[in-house]
Formats: sequence, C-alpha cells, structure tokens
Amino acid sequence: MLVVDDGSRDATVKRAEAAGADRVVSHKTNKGLGMAFKTGLNTGLEMGADAIVNIDADGQFNPLDIPMLIDPILKNRADVVTCSRFKLKRLEPKMPFIKKFGNKLFTKTINLFTGSKFTDTQCGFRAYSREAALRANLFARFTYTQEVLIDLMQKGMRIEEVACRVKGERKGQSKVVKHWYSYGIRATLIVLRTLRDYRPMQFFGSIGLLLFLVGAISAFILWLRLLLIHKISPYSWVVYTDVVLIVLGFLLMILALIADMLDRQKKVQEEILYKLRKKELGEKPGQERKTGARETK
Repeated sequence: MLVVDDGSRDATVKRAEAAGADRVVSHKTNKGLGMAFKTGLNTGLEMGADAIVNIDADGQFNPLDIPMLIDPILKNRADVVTCSRFKLKRLEPKMPFIKKFGNKLFTKTINLFTGSKFTDTQCGFRAYSREAALRANLFARFTYTQEVLIDLMQKGMRIEEVACRVKGERKGQSKVVKHWYSYGIRATLIVLRTLRDYRPMQFFGSIGLLLFLVGAISAFILWLRLLLIHKISPYSWVVYTDVVLIVLGFLLMILALIADMLDRQKKVQEEILYKLRKKELGEKPGQERKTGARETK
C-alpha cells in the first residue's frame, strides 16, 4: 500500500508507517489534491504496480470494493475503472442537494463535449491499469477527477463505471471542498481548460460560429429593414455590434483551426513522453506487461 501525504502537519506519516504501509511519500508543503494524485500515479509506476487504485482518506469509500474495481482491468476489459455513486438508484448516497446537483451538472457537461455516457465523473475512487497511468498527463493542482477522465478518454483508454455504495456525507470539514461555490468555480475552470486542450476545434469553433451567426443574422435583418423602409435608425448602434461579433467570430474560427493543428503536435509530444516514461522504468517501448501481478493502493 502506498500513502501520499500532501504536506500535512498531523501524524499521518507515522500512523501510515505504523499501520504497515509499503511506502509513504510526503510533500514538504501542501501542493493540492491534483499534485498528490500525480505523485501517487508516478510512485505506483516506480513500485512496479500493474494496477493502481486511488482511494481517498476520508472514509467515504469501502476498501472491500477494490476487487470490484480492478476486476475489469485484470480481465483486460477496461483500462480505467471508476466508482459511480449514481449508476444504481438503490446505491445512490444521501448528500446535500447542491452537491448532488453539481456532480450531475459536471457529468452532463463532460458527456456533452466528449460524447460519453458517464453517470459520475467526480468520484475519486478509481483503478488504473499500468498503461493508463503511463499515458496520463495532468496539470491541475486543485483536483484531478474530471481532467484525468477526459485526458485518458481522448487517448483511447477504455473506461468503465462500477456502482459502489459510498458515504455521501462525511464527518467534519472537507480539506478540499471548503465552500461549494469555490469548488464549483475552480472545477469549472479545470474542465474548461481540459476541453480547450483536448477539443480545441469544438471549444473555439463552437463559440466562434455562434458569435458569427448572431452577428450575421442580426446584420441580415437590418439589411432587410433598410430595403423595406430605407433607414436603419434608431438601430445604428447594432451595426457596430454586428461588425464586432462577425469579426470576433471569424477570428475564433481561425483560432480553432490553429489550435487543432497545435493539438496534433501535442499528441506527438505526448507519445514521445510516454516512450520516455517506459524507458525510465526499464520497459521497452512496444513491451506489454501482463496485468495481475500486484496493485498499489
């Protein structure tokens, strides 16, 4: 078992070692949940894990469900398996309305942009195959749950959901979610940045096309008005607004094409990074390891 301590000032390290943890990695300062998760993935790979299970330390998840999570990976049916709190109605946990609403809103947003059918994209109880862990590239410091799903999905990793019984309400104050609105804003920024990086054509192109169409349709209506009554006033100001919308929309569509071109370069760089990681871990670029030897939690 691997324990990642994100710069805590309590007795986490001593208690983890006393409890028999195989390895404890401790950040000197608090770097955020996203960085702690990244450390866990990288350390798990260094330890030779074939399957890496991430479980939070707040007692919401049941460790006895780990075999359910890694089973699809061991059977080579999935590369990532994530716990879903909402897949089965009978297992849906009791939680505050705003938290449940936010979870489902984020899930629907990600499904819309990625064409997937997830029921829970925020849950942190997940299992990753070695291949998925090697492929993952994460940047967010605050959280990782949405980013890693989109990242690995775009790289062709097979993702499966497993329904688990989870405690929806925890005792005490969360160290990550101090206020629901601050979490919502920060998580939204992470999702937007991730979609910007992995779906640039859709991200910039859809906004650009919308602005262009609004401006063009408005200008067309004003033109018809000019033909019928031979004047634009008192809507002269709309002409300037339409020009701005049309030009801005056109520029965003050009930006979408440039961003799409850069996305291809990013994919090449990520493939190089993937091969370098395998080389550092003593694996050949085309070598596939058999899953099932051990897992790091």
